[in-house]
Amino acid sequence: MAQSPKPQTHTIYLGTYSGPQSQGIYRSTLDERSGQLSAPVLVAEAKNPSFLALAPNGRTLYAVCEAGGSAVGAWSIGADGKLLALGQQPTGGGGACHVSVDATGQTVLVANYGGGSVAAFPVREDGSLGERSAFVQHTGNGPNLRRQDKPHAHAIYVDEANRFAYSCDLGIDKVLIYRFDAAKSTLVPADPPFASVPPGAGPRHLAFHPAGFVYVNNEMGLRVTAFQRNQTTGALTAFQTIPTLPDGAATEGVSTAEIWVHPTGRWLYVSNRGRDTITLFSIDAQGRLTWTSETPTPRQPRGFGLSPDGRWLVVGGQKNNQVAAFRIDAQTGKLTPSGNPVEVGAPVCVVFAAPHSG
Repeated sequence: MAQSPKPQTHTIYLGTYSGPQSQGIYRSTLDERSGQLSAPVLVAEAKNPSFLALAPNGRTLYAVCEAGGSAVGAWSIGADGKLLALGQQPTGGGGACHVSVDATGQTVLVANYGGGSVAAFPVREDGSLGERSAFVQHTGNGPNLRRQDKPHAHAIYVDEANRFAYSCDLGIDKVLIYRFDAAKSTLVPADPPFASVPPGAGPRHLAFHPAGFVYVNNEMGLRVTAFQRNQTTGALTAFQTIPTLPDGAATEGVSTAEIWVHPTGRWLYVSNRGRDTITLFSIDAQGRLTWTSETPTPRQPRGFGLSPDGRWLVVGGQKNNQVAAFRIDAQTGKLTPSGNPVEVGAPVCVVFAAPHSG
């Protein structure tokens, strides 16, 4: 008799804030047929591993650990999905909050929110991190002196061509632009060295579009700013800023958090904390956004991720300790809840690994 094919599953790693219900980095799987997540399992003990990034080869996971002096750590991923610690490096600035890996896997980059700085680290052959190879201190402030009295670097990403790095700084309303050298793991200010968002908007994260657009979610302004990117100079030119909330929606206690472009380039997703939703925008051929819908999520959706095949979105609810999966409609991009939410303490980052059968 012919055997029925095994269900396809996605492996997911969850970054958390440590507490009574969380001790570090967790692993879950998503069943493609049912949309059900498995109960998260602790795979690495760590203090406040709040943001994660996966190496391009899928063999190493990196995390910023906000406690204990602000560090970035590396873990090798075993065949069973469990993690083996490869050591940590100090980030050089307080409150490390974001980590990413360049396209070659040779460099790990970190943004320090508390210190308002960014740093780069060379990756050794085994995936562990060498000593810091670049460090840039941001300067300036924004108009909201309660939140913007000094720089607050909130994220750093390398473009798909691996030539430029972009850092969203909430404190100074700028996206800093750096020339990036993967072989040397260095960052040098580009010309021009930054692009601006509206005053007081507070840029948090960004997402690249396959056609060369860049979308920045403004945490404080509850808006997305769309940029055209010059792939030769790295320059960003803003052409649209659009609210994430519908007209008339209450804004008190609401802030945006995560942003992703769908792999097809047709849709953009942004999470709204406080309102506890994910907003869906459609993207036209010119890169312009149209607000389409919003979907309720677990409470305080700080982090979410899209599966590599673009069929699933998984979001963590920091305030109610839940992780939920949503099926993405292939025609409209709209989200439909699937399966039942699973529980883990204060989930704040969702990273998909490559899918596998089993």
